[in-house]
Amino acid sequence: MAEYHKKLPTTAAAAAGEKQSFWAQFPKAQYDRNVGMRVLPLSAVFVGMITFNNLCLKYVEVSFYNVARSLTIVFNVIFSYVMLGISSSNRTLLCLGIVIGGFFVGSAGELNFSAFGSAAGILSSMFVCMNSIYTKKILPVVEDNHWRLTFYNNFNAVVMFMPLIMLFESPVLVESMGTKLLSPLFWTAMFIAGFFGFSMGIVTVLQIKATSPLTHNISGTAKAAAQSGMAFFIWKNQPTIKGILGIAFVLGGSLLYTFVKMSEDKSRVRKDEDSTEMKELLEEPEKISEKKHDDN
Repeated sequence: MAEYHKKLPTTAAAAAGEKQSFWAQFPKAQYDRNVGMRVLPLSAVFVGMITFNNLCLKYVEVSFYNVARSLTIVFNVIFSYVMLGISSSNRTLLCLGIVIGGFFVGSAGELNFSAFGSAAGILSSMFVCMNSIYTKKILPVVEDNHWRLTFYNNFNAVVMFMPLIMLFESPVLVESMGTKLLSPLFWTAMFIAGFFGFSMGIVTVLQIKATSPLTHNISGTAKAAAQSGMAFFIWKNQPTIKGILGIAFVLGGSLLYTFVKMSEDKSRVRKDEDSTEMKELLEEPEKISEKKHDDN
């Protein structure tokens, strides 16, 4: 239900568009069924990402969350090959090996290990990767307008979460009907969570639009690593040698992966520029010859 509540600010913000100066930046809420259906695959991935992310966080320690969610870049390489036919270099595969090794080392060092929570973390990593890819793919459907995409995506997600809430949380809702659901503290916490959820959704779309799915995945991994470090101090999770090594391998492998991909991208751009220059040099004599022929 908390995730359902997080989607409402986006829908409400879009619905208030053009009524006040602050809300003028939001597009007017007009739900086009055809556009909504085209955004639906992204919404399904988004719901899966949120669901498994929360399940992972529910069943594993916060300090282990980074390790459980560390396989996003692995899925990024897998989907790039399966969906786009893009192969990876040996250096990239070595970095992935370090991340995967960190996952298993960290799992072995987790005192309160949860197989279900770890499985949810793996699935969440997969959906995070797919969410980045589909966001980049579907943005043109809404004319590259991140506000419209956020509105359609969250509107679809609100509808898709309803049967999930009724199926899995109806007993809890009935039990809390006369207690928590009437508590001002509960609704204050819900609105704060909704605000931060709304802000995270906007920042995610902006980041993917301005950079790339890879950059988004890397920043997400770095954020999770910071969460793990804070968890030892805030939640008093007991650290272990294998647990610390797992986090170090995951973070180190992710940083190496970023460096390798940046190096390969720069090399690819340089080759493309050299190829263009060479093509222009080869075509120059032909242009001169054609000009002389026209003059004659």
